[in-house]
Amino acid sequence: MRSAVARAFLFACPLVFLNSSLVAQKQPFDIQALLQIARISDPQLSPDGRWVAFTVETIDLDKNTRPKQIYIVPLNGGSPQKIADPGERPRWSPDSKKIAFVSDRSGSSQIWIMDADGSNTKQVTNLSTDADGVLYSHDGKNLVFTSSVFPECGADDACNRLKLDAEKNNKVKARITNTLLYRHWTTWEGARRSHLLVLPVTGGVAKDLTPGDRDVPPFSLGGPEDYSVSPDGAEVCYAMNSDPVPAISTNSDLFVVPITGGPSKKITLNPAADNSPQYSPDGKYIAYRSQARAGYESDRWHLMLLERATGKLTDLTDTIDRWVESFAWHPDSLHLFFTVEDRGRQYIQFLSITGGAARIALSGNSFLDDMQSTPDGKSVVYTRQSGSSPVEIFRAASAGGVETALTHLNDAVLASYQLTPLEEFWVTGAENTPVQWFVVKPPAFNPNRKYAALMLIHGGPQGAWGESWTYRWNAQVFAAAGYVVVMPNPRGSTGYGQKFVDEINGDWGGRAYDDIMAVMDHVSKLPYVESNRISAAGGSYGGYMVDWILGHSQRFRALISHAGVFDLRSMATETEELWFPIWEFGGMPWDNPEMYARWSPSLFVKEFHTPTLVIHGELDFRVPYTQGLQLYTSLQLQKVPSRLIVFPDEGHWVLKPQNSIFWYKNFIDWIDTWTKK
Repeated sequence: MRSAVARAFLFACPLVFLNSSLVAQKQPFDIQALLQIARISDPQLSPDGRWVAFTVETIDLDKNTRPKQIYIVPLNGGSPQKIADPGERPRWSPDSKKIAFVSDRSGSSQIWIMDADGSNTKQVTNLSTDADGVLYSHDGKNLVFTSSVFPECGADDACNRLKLDAEKNNKVKARITNTLLYRHWTTWEGARRSHLLVLPVTGGVAKDLTPGDRDVPPFSLGGPEDYSVSPDGAEVCYAMNSDPVPAISTNSDLFVVPITGGPSKKITLNPAADNSPQYSPDGKYIAYRSQARAGYESDRWHLMLLERATGKLTDLTDTIDRWVESFAWHPDSLHLFFTVEDRGRQYIQFLSITGGAARIALSGNSFLDDMQSTPDGKSVVYTRQSGSSPVEIFRAASAGGVETALTHLNDAVLASYQLTPLEEFWVTGAENTPVQWFVVKPPAFNPNRKYAALMLIHGGPQGAWGESWTYRWNAQVFAAAGYVVVMPNPRGSTGYGQKFVDEINGDWGGRAYDDIMAVMDHVSKLPYVESNRISAAGGSYGGYMVDWILGHSQRFRALISHAGVFDLRSMATETEELWFPIWEFGGMPWDNPEMYARWSPSLFVKEFHTPTLVIHGELDFRVPYTQGLQLYTSLQLQKVPSRLIVFPDEGHWVLKPQNSIFWYKNFIDWIDTWTKK
């Protein structure tokens, strides 16, 4: 149920130093401004260290789409240049002369290759089952990629095409399943499976490297991608969940297979998740992320090191009580960069595989990610974002120091709008535990005024707010509507140690609720907040907490529940990732009925009084939209002022541009209705 939660950083914002007349000239950062932002992702440093290729997503409101383009920028500075439109996932050839990428320009998702300047574009695949996730082998001879094939066909495209045509022409569209995990996220599971295929760069016939009735890679629990090619180009390492019932298992293991095809060999035996393999540049090691507890998707992620020749396994981050989010090899094969989330920020750290403490390479009030070392090891390229600034690409010395921005794609847009830095607060929560929370104040904030406040409750529940930039729950947009935006990180939040994370297990409406109400107590006493004009909103677990608040407090003026869990018993058998309720509530409802009854908001409907907006997507298979229907029906029968918005074309998240505009407008209108009368 963990939803992707954006986390980012705050850096010294020039707005702070502008005089009041200049600030007044800037416009509030509303949803229209948000849609103008160029969304940078997936930076890839060329092997020769001269260029960075990256993907930019923009918004086309007329077509209601989010097209992607590929840009390159010189590492030593210069203007970014667009080299592919449409295109995404750029991957360099070993000689830095070519870029493989994914594009749907021919009508379906396929692999293409172009020169590094964008010229001489050539389509490489033309598969009926599409192609994605391309990697160059390090010897430059092959392309490894994913395709959703029929297991009995594998890479035989003629066979796949016949089966696809038969499905298309069949007048019966019934879905039939005999197993669990029959649907996932927004998609029903059909007869096809994601496999790794390999194709010579010069063309020819693709080969299936991972035959069988399993998805490779498995659906991600987060982190870097789940397959890589050895430095000599001879082997592929990948993650796969081979347990009999993947719906109740997080047990992905690592396997290796010759790039020419053949039997795979399992190289990890851990009963929990092993993901994100990366070969060391010298080929002696494989580093990867690992969890220890089976069935627990929010266990701490460790950075592991496997010596290929001996099988020796080392936990490199055993003493660091934070999740390893991403990592990258130093070119000397003796050191690794990695990121950890800590108290609303994310830092880049550096460690030796031979032992010793990790040290911080790059930090600050910041969210840093996507780091890659230059070939000489002297510099690192990475992305940086904050609560008041979207993602841009930077370069700095590996040992830290002054950083240089390589991209400025959003400077012109941001110069026209006033964005507000996040402010950090702490309060004593349940059991005298410190609880962190952030505030975003309205533009042109006047400390002598009284403002309505809006509390945002994050999803997960193992997620966190931080110095982050997000498009779906952007605090700047809510602040621009005139609200003091409050973002608490209660029990279960990440970045405060694994004990803090674990303390929400089996206690969904307990300590986390107490933490949130402790923040509420503090907010209501702020001199610039009108204590009787505070609202709350949340999505996923945050929606659950809103539903829980409905039955346990009348201190909020209005509430919004987006994709919230309302009835725990029905939710347990409706959701797809069954390991989640099994872990969180100690089994299924028939195994532990008392726990489900204790924490289900549906059993407290008689106490519902607060006006509530209910939002859900019909394609939400994580928290099925029937949860929202149950909540809305209960509110209506209790004669509580309420409204239901259901998106037939959205899942757990609202992603389509026009729907996003509609979501923000109705969200703000609902809060305005009850707090600005």
